This record gives sequence, structure tokens and C-alpha cells, in this order.
Amino acid sequence: MTRRTTFPRVPPQPRALNIRLATAEDAGPISTLLIANSAANGGTLYGDWSEAMISKWLATGTPIVVAQNSGGIKGVLFSAENAADAAPPVQAMFALALKKVIAPYAYGPICVDTSLRGQGVPAKLYKLLKREMGTRRGILFINRNNPGSLRAHAKLGMPIVGKFHLGDQTFDVLATPAKRSR
Repeated sequence: MTRRTTFPRVPPQPRALNIRLATAEDAGPISTLLIANSAANGGTLYGDWSEAMISKWLATGTPIVVAQNSGGIKGVLFSAENAADAAPPVQAMFALALKKVIAPYAYGPICVDTSLRGQGVPAKLYKLLKREMGTRRGILFINRNNPGSLRAHAKLGMPIVGKFHLGDQTFDVLATPAKRSR
């Protein structure tokens, strides 16, 4: 009889993440990540996530931060300067936030691959975006039907500064923390 030796199963180690600003070459991989997490595929992201649209966003020059490992782009955090060409929820968010936050930028959307959720990736993406934006405050909206995102952003210290309704949906408007004066 042969005796079989068993070894304890070692959980896979997370692949090292490189947090960096996105480049034009990232448009396709970002699009793939966002489409996989779109409402059409059971996720919470709504919008046009085509490679052409991502390329257009990248061309604006506002910071877009990605998390990449050897498996590719696994997270993305967008920013935008204004709501001129934005979807109705973004326009509503800016209208509300401009009363409370001076010269805000739009924070988001943010998307993290399911394989890396719960590992602090939003905080890592936000850290680089915050460095890029300096003392400016970001504003974002989250559908109340997305408690995971609300919790993740609460952990980042982002208070709710208002809310708005579109149709039968309610959205909370949050702001990145104000820079503390010394």
C-alpha cells in the first residue's frame, strides 16, 4: 500500500498591483473590465463602456487611475472636470454639489475586478487620484441599491453631502474629504 503525503493547501498570493495613471493603450482593457461589470452583465455600472468611449475619456487629460497586475487591468477610477456632456445623474450630482463644494471634480466611476474585491483596491486607486488632484475635492454619486460601494466609500472617509432622485431611483452624493488646514 502506498502512502500518500498531503500538504496543506497554500492560498494563492495576490499578484502585485501596479497603481498608475492610465494611458491610451489601456482603453481596450479598461473597456473589457467595465463591460464585464456593467448592468447588462449583472453589475452596477450603467453607460457606454466601449473602447471608443474610453479612448475619448482618456483624451480629455483628466486623471484616470488603473490597478494592473500580471493578469491585466483589474481596477479603474475615472475623474472628470465638469458635467457639460455628462449623463443626467452626473449633471444632477454637479448641480447639487456646486452648492456645497467649491470647484469640484467628478470622482468615478470606479470598478474593481471581482477577483480583487475586499482587498483595499479602491483606497489605492483613490490615493493616486488624490495626489493628482491636490486640494480639490471630488464628488460622486452612488445608487442606494449599491450598499457595497456605499460601504467602500464610507471607509475612505467620504461623507454624504446630499441626494437626488432620477425616476424611481435614489442616489447619494458624496464628497472626498476636505484637506485639513494646519
